[in-house]
Amino acid sequence: MEKTKKILIVDDEELVIKALTEKLVAEGFSIDSARDGEEALLKTKQIKPDLILLDIIMPKLDGISVLKRLKLWPETQGIPVIILTNLYDDKKVSDALKTGGTDYLVKVEHSLTDIVKRVKEKLQ
Repeated sequence: MEKTKKILIVDDEELVIKALTEKLVAEGFSIDSARDGEEALLKTKQIKPDLILLDIIMPKLDGISVLKRLKLWPETQGIPVIILTNLYDDKKVSDALKTGGTDYLVKVEHSLTDIVKRVKEKLQ
């Protein structure tokens, strides 16, 4: 049997974390969450997630800074990271993807079902 895939949701909005957690747990994933960039880095090292859903605008450390650090550490640089944000800015999109983001989704443009589908694609 395949082991349960772990996903780390990094977002400072409680409702986003709750909605994503419910949907992803229902799909059979194990979920952990972080509310800011610093917590995201700590949790990533602790739980070694199979994929990270990462917001950009957050307290303490923004998503791009988190992504840069994750891609510098050998033990985390291979983890796929889907940027999930309400910020649509071509420069931020290109920065995120150049920094090592696997995908970039604007929250308001994607349903939870779309997000789950994208997560599954990245984990195959």
